[in-house]
Amino acid sequence: MHADLLFTNGPVLTPEGRTATAVAVTGDRITAVGHAEVHELAGPRTQVVDLAGRLLLPGFQDAHVHPVPAGLELTQCDLTRAKTAEDTIAAVRAYADAHPEREWITGGGWSMEAFEGGTPTKELLDSVVPDRPVYLPNRDHHGAWVNSRALQLAGITRDMPDPVDGRIERDAKGEPAGTLQEGAMQLVGRLTPPATQADRLAALLHAQRHLHALGITAWQDALVGEFLGMDNPSDAYLAAARDGSLTARVVGALWWDRERGAEQIPELVKRRAELSHGRFRASSVKLMLDGVAETGTAALLDPYLDKCGCATANRGTSFIDPKQLPAYVTELDALGFQCHFHALGDRAVRDALDAVEAARAANGTSDTRPHLAHLQVVHPDDVARFARLGAVANIQPLWAAHEPQMDELTIPFLGPQRALWQYPFGALLRSGATLAAGSDWPVSSPDPIQGIHVAVNRVEPGGAGPVFLPGERLDLAAAITAYTAGSAYANHLDETGRIAAGALADLVVLDRDPFAAPPEEIAETQVALTYVGGTGVYAAQEA
Repeated sequence: MHADLLFTNGPVLTPEGRTATAVAVTGDRITAVGHAEVHELAGPRTQVVDLAGRLLLPGFQDAHVHPVPAGLELTQCDLTRAKTAEDTIAAVRAYADAHPEREWITGGGWSMEAFEGGTPTKELLDSVVPDRPVYLPNRDHHGAWVNSRALQLAGITRDMPDPVDGRIERDAKGEPAGTLQEGAMQLVGRLTPPATQADRLAALLHAQRHLHALGITAWQDALVGEFLGMDNPSDAYLAAARDGSLTARVVGALWWDRERGAEQIPELVKRRAELSHGRFRASSVKLMLDGVAETGTAALLDPYLDKCGCATANRGTSFIDPKQLPAYVTELDALGFQCHFHALGDRAVRDALDAVEAARAANGTSDTRPHLAHLQVVHPDDVARFARLGAVANIQPLWAAHEPQMDELTIPFLGPQRALWQYPFGALLRSGATLAAGSDWPVSSPDPIQGIHVAVNRVEPGGAGPVFLPGERLDLAAAITAYTAGSAYANHLDETGRIAAGALADLVVLDRDPFAAPPEEIAETQVALTYVGGTGVYAAQEA
């Protein structure tokens, strides 16, 4: 049988390394991997791709991403490119002026480091949008910036107490200052106009095109459900899976309502069955254990420090009762669910590992593949537990670098010792843990190559600053593996993530071989071609 697709003149990245120069694909599967002998499978209708020294590798997979909110934000007030307060305000003004018909100004993606203390004020927004409500989540989506009109509509005054899972930032007089943290976001977010089903589907397909252009062939959506006013992507995925427009392979992580307990588990079982169709299956459950370090809501074992370096009374926030968490995880695990934890602080990481350990003790070892995402601060005593418990370390490499949010809003409040425990990719790998990788887009860029650059260099692309904890760097092969085989493992997509005969032909051609260049040049690499199941889903113009 002749191949439908033939890649020649490698290199080809196989599980053993760059050990092949040719790959044949028939239908949706890889049928041969090797060298000149593979060329014998070419026939009159075979499409031949001359790699010309460019690297062929398995398709990238993002193990923690939010494509629908990202796609929606791209069509709203997109602040992701603004670097300063002045740029951000100018972008809001420009968007508001261009859209006088919008009842609300929504969007987001602003950088905390652009504003003193990471908390912009309502007065800044009032100066450019005084007559319409504004609701703009920040880059990490754990806080939102609002103007006076939005506060008024929500009834937020100095007398309103903070919600149990959030904080209303206040000025020196006790008045709401204009920034809402964590659960407080919902006070305004619930009032914003909801997107339509058509809007969500269009956002998903827009995001899918963008992800394919970055070489991403599969992902895990880390929030499928209702949370803080974010749009539930369930209907978009189901529609795209049914009509065939979902070309990626997607796992949905069903949202665990942190205001409820085990009584929601039967609903999750029902939703898993309802939402699994074609290339989409909702087989994971997202448990958000804590917040983020920049706002003091990441859960820490010991207190945060203040600006003077003294211990405070704040140890962050646990959104799910740690005493109840093991029982929840044990029941979910017994039902075959994968548990996908948001665990950023060292206390949240330990709570998640304790829950996984309880599930293993009760249910025995299973193939549910729990994974912990973010892992900003990991106590050294917990590093080896990942491999021992079979818990996947789901890393977001772009965050592991010196930049203003790290240097100004995080390190001073963690202190020198805990700052050394951040993003311990190398230590986790050396301990035997399986690394998966993701972006948390729209929190940060979904480009795997940019993430790989930081994982290897621990410096931002284009950055010339000091290396961030150089002992935690990964080599290039390990970083690529995290974005391919590692994420495929976390996603239970065992027929992907590797180039081998019999595997699904989810493949990426880069515009060069990054192994042949210095590590500092990794970020210059671009994607030339992307295939899912042997079908081309992206081609760069010059490809």
